[in-house]
Amino acid sequence: MKLARSIVISMMLTLTAVSAGAEDDGTAMPGHSPYAGLEKRSVKALSDQDLADLRAGRGMGLALTAELNGYPGPRHVLDLADQLQLTARQRAKTQGLFNAMKAETIPIGGRIMADEMTLDRLFADHRITPETLHDLTARIGAAQGELRAAHLRYHLSMMKVLSPAQVAHYVALRGYGAGSHPTETMH
Repeated sequence: MKLARSIVISMMLTLTAVSAGAEDDGTAMPGHSPYAGLEKRSVKALSDQDLADLRAGRGMGLALTAELNGYPGPRHVLDLADQLQLTARQRAKTQGLFNAMKAETIPIGGRIMADEMTLDRLFADHRITPETLHDLTARIGAAQGELRAAHLRYHLSMMKVLSPAQVAHYVALRGYGAGSHPTETMH
């Protein structure tokens, strides 16, 4: 009986310790949220880096599924143009894709920022309603999907510009392991 009681007490203490550890990863001060300080952001849901990336039309990791599966992005191809031995025609096509990508993605990023600012302002002013919440988050979500699709589409377009050997070299230059390139090319 004493052994059973000791086991139960030991299990309860273990569960209490595990539960306490799950609530605090040790990085936050006791009583403070890991979000402390973020309330000072101009747009609460977006970091300064997020805002800069949206304004500049940068990928923000939105095309990782393409990039890490061997579909090069225009920006990185331009950065590696010499190592990839791009022809003048390939450089021009890649630059054209990059310019088109920025022209498409910067306005989408602007819409995301504007809607996030509106959402933030409505919450800050305590004027948010279920309807405006639904409408704004639906617009933000749709714009985020549109932005991701745009970045992915330009990675896909690069497959028509590069040779299979250049794609393989790109994958190696970027440091991606085996299985990081498509089995078929879009030539």
